[in-house]
Amino acid sequence: MVTRIMAPDNAQTVATAVKKTVRKTAARTVSKAADGAQKAASSAQQAAKVVQKNVERAVAGTLGLSGERMTKVDTAWLRMDSPQNLMMIVGVWVLQPGISHAALCERVEERLLKYRRFGQRVVEDTAGATWVDDKNFDIRSHVVTETLKAPKGGTLQDALQDRVAALTTTPLDRRRPLWQFHLVEDYTLPDGSKGSAMMVRIHHCIADGIALISVTTSLVDGGLPPPERKRKEAPSGPEDWITQSFLKPFTDLTVKALGAAGEGAARSLQMLADPQKGMSGGVDMARLGMQLVGDLAALAMMPDDSKTRLKGKPGTTKKVAWCQPIPLEEVKAVGKALNCSINDVLLSCAAGAIGEYLKNMGDDVTGQEIRAMVPVNLRPLDQAYKLGNRFGLAPLVLPIGVANPIERVYEVRKRMNHMKGSYQPLLAFSLLAVAGLLIKPAQDAMLNLFGKKTTAVMTNVPGPREKLKFLGSTIEENIFWVPQSGDVGMGVSILSYGGGVQFGLITDAGLCPNPQAIIDEFEPEFAKLSIVTLMLPWAD
Repeated sequence: MVTRIMAPDNAQTVATAVKKTVRKTAARTVSKAADGAQKAASSAQQAAKVVQKNVERAVAGTLGLSGERMTKVDTAWLRMDSPQNLMMIVGVWVLQPGISHAALCERVEERLLKYRRFGQRVVEDTAGATWVDDKNFDIRSHVVTETLKAPKGGTLQDALQDRVAALTTTPLDRRRPLWQFHLVEDYTLPDGSKGSAMMVRIHHCIADGIALISVTTSLVDGGLPPPERKRKEAPSGPEDWITQSFLKPFTDLTVKALGAAGEGAARSLQMLADPQKGMSGGVDMARLGMQLVGDLAALAMMPDDSKTRLKGKPGTTKKVAWCQPIPLEEVKAVGKALNCSINDVLLSCAAGAIGEYLKNMGDDVTGQEIRAMVPVNLRPLDQAYKLGNRFGLAPLVLPIGVANPIERVYEVRKRMNHMKGSYQPLLAFSLLAVAGLLIKPAQDAMLNLFGKKTTAVMTNVPGPREKLKFLGSTIEENIFWVPQSGDVGMGVSILSYGGGVQFGLITDAGLCPNPQAIIDEFEPEFAKLSIVTLMLPWAD
């Protein structure tokens, strides 16, 4: 056998050829594997898209996302309804001369329904609620007529007050949009002239008082329609839905609220978002942090109210009363003479009226105080047409035990000034937003913080200086009340309108069966303050 030995050059040629073959084979193998992986990835991606669509459809079907999702703050107000306190804003217009039901229906359809919210019903689910267009909307279900008859020995205003009180405890139909107008076409005003009276009920989840003033100005003669709103794009997936429905509304509103509270707060919030601001930023952040902590502690650790007969467990019957207007110019003159605001003067008179009522009932009010929650607007007024709730609550302690009217008005002024620098309204707003995320029992437990430590909800709203026209008639009186939540049994309303100021009251019938007795003390309290002011020594 002969063995042939290859030359080195031939061996190298063979090795090179083998390497090329191996590389080509490996490349083909890798390419096939890559193609397979790509196809698998594509299949997995397609499967993921199908799963995501199914999940989104399931979520949309379960939560009703085909409509507009209700904000968490508005959801909190929706769920706050209880047999004792329904979350409705209730108002009364007294018009002269009278108006007809047909004309009112036409105006409401023409103007009010431009706000889409008034044509939508609420669909609740375990995670919240959704605004859905009411396909069966009927104006006759929302604008109804009523007839009043004066009680024996009483007036037609007594009958109107009784009817308003009854409507405050009558729930709105949840199958329809949550509002209703009740028209008394034939109504005799206190001066004997003929006119009409209109009672309005709007659920608080639709809007707060400031927003409803915007609605009112669009309804009256010459009123402008709301600006056109840009339609929001629907959330594209579960993550977008969570962001849009839960996180963004809460954070956006908090930023806007801080901006409304003051430029310093807004700057401090920006520094929290961007810590690289230098030493002065750190000082401002520290101050903001300290104030927020202090205000939160003050809100959470509020002492209990004085135990007056106005504080207790409310029932399911309400009483309503209001007085005739007091000239606004006289209130301004007293405030200017005492270097106090109109608000200080009116709140002081309210405190004096409540204190005088309790004394007349045989109670000793010496040193007594009651706490009232005062709504504080947290939105730019030019954004009111967007409806919804954008306000916080500030606790104001009213010195009902201070008999001297001058001393009392200065005490109110001091407390109001202290409130102006507080973040408590923002913190209360944040609590409402958080409460809207919770199930109703947990929400009730959280909001009872306010109810247990509060005697009244008190609003003071500046209205138009001139009397408004509606369907050619003059709105002679314009009164409204905000609801009370939890165990709060009293609502105080002060509204300046058309050159006058009116004081209105809504009370639980068991805690205060005769709110007119408090109302009747309001004007005398203002008269006492005016007289004492005139008697003070003035510099030449």
